[in-house]
Amino acid sequence: MIKRDKISIIYDILHAIQAKGGKIKPTHLLYKSNLSYQTMLRYLDELMGKGMVYTVQEKKSKFYCIGDKGYQFLAEYKRIKEFTESFGL
Repeated sequence: MIKRDKISIIYDILHAIQAKGGKIKPTHLLYKSNLSYQTMLRYLDELMGKGMVYTVQEKKSKFYCIGDKGYQFLAEYKRIKEFTESFGL
């Protein structure tokens, strides 16, 4: 099993939120990002501090939502990935 780097984990979190229409429940994010609960919270705290993710409360449910900076990150990540793959890296 290959260990993921920080950038890949951030991508996985943001992509999971985006794939669910921009908003996801914590439990679903936990499963889709394949992280422990504590690790997921640590990353989410950092992403919220950078304005890439925010939370909303709807009735009794909490959701994590992707912000504009999160969408920017995904676009740039995709661009960099395509660039490196074009060189066979």
